[in-house]
Amino acid sequence: MKNMADAIESFIVGQLLAASKNTVLVQRNELADRLSCAPSQISYVLSTRFTPEKGYLVESRRGSGGFIRIVRILPVEEQQEEPTVDEILHYWHENRMLTDREFELLHYLMGIMDIPEREKRQILRQAVKRMVDAS
Repeated sequence: MKNMADAIESFIVGQLLAASKNTVLVQRNELADRLSCAPSQISYVLSTRFTPEKGYLVESRRGSGGFIRIVRILPVEEQQEEPTVDEILHYWHENRMLTDREFELLHYLMGIMDIPEREKRQILRQAVKRMVDAS
């Protein structure tokens, strides 16, 4: 039997798979009511299982009209290898997470860096984490 965190994660991933734009908008209290759990359990799952390192951005707005926006920022791969920086950037651009200008700039900068692919991915992760933390 699944625990509550697994059930919450499964529900959100199911919503993302059903969404055509790799983005889902939910309200914490409505989701908690629907899954018969506490809103804090939703927050826990979001903070531990939907992180930039795992390929997600989470934006949360509190208050009466509050919502949670979850965006998949990395492509879902059937293979076990991590996507290349180029694949990540193209995925972000195709899914309108980057403007044309942002894509070209990042693509150029990553292309001129003479470092291993693994380090380039780490730089992108750190940049995304800082953008999320700043918002």
